[in-house]
Amino acid sequence: MGQPRPPTPFPAEPPPPSRRQAAVPVRRPGGRSAHVRRRVLDAVRSQLVEHGYDALSVDAVAERAGVHRTTVYRRWRDVGGLLADVLVEATGDDWRPPDTGTLDGDLVAVNREIHAALTADPPVTAALIAASFRSAQAADALRIFWIDRYDRCARLVARAAERGEIPARTDPRRLLIAATAPLYHEMVLLRTPAHPHLPERAARDAATAAHAGAFTD
Repeated sequence: MGQPRPPTPFPAEPPPPSRRQAAVPVRRPGGRSAHVRRRVLDAVRSQLVEHGYDALSVDAVAERAGVHRTTVYRRWRDVGGLLADVLVEATGDDWRPPDTGTLDGDLVAVNREIHAALTADPPVTAALIAASFRSAQAADALRIFWIDRYDRCARLVARAAERGEIPARTDPRRLLIAATAPLYHEMVLLRTPAHPHLPERAARDAATAAHAGAFTD
């Protein structure tokens, strides 16, 4: 699913609909504004990874990006707005789920992307997930990111049903959570080194359950 410049996460339930738009604090600029946005969001990621959430401030980001602090305050207002826009940017990418020809292969490919994102250096994805526990705006934006990824991956499940691999009434969200959640549990919550075969094992366990109809309504 692509590393966030990105996060590539999954598991979480969606926020109430009334909160979704509140997490998107900025317009999509073009020209010079786009260049400023790029520098600022790159600075947010670097500052967060290198120094942690407590050292993330509008002033620190402005200095690192080489822009005036009033520019950052005017467009993003605060740290929550900056973090939310990093996630908004990731939600707007062109990522599509893999198509390997089988459900097992597709889920394994997704999990390998998640594993790569969670073990990347610098650890942008892990830092953004951690920051979402400290910022309500970032938490809402991260939920929107996950909803977007669930929606895109629904096609992966639909293809498997069309091929007759799984029952037609298989719930995509339940299946995707079952396939990806073990990675987040082990690597983000427990913070233990992931077994090298965890992405494949978790994906195939979920696929086996799906074949048996475990995720039907």
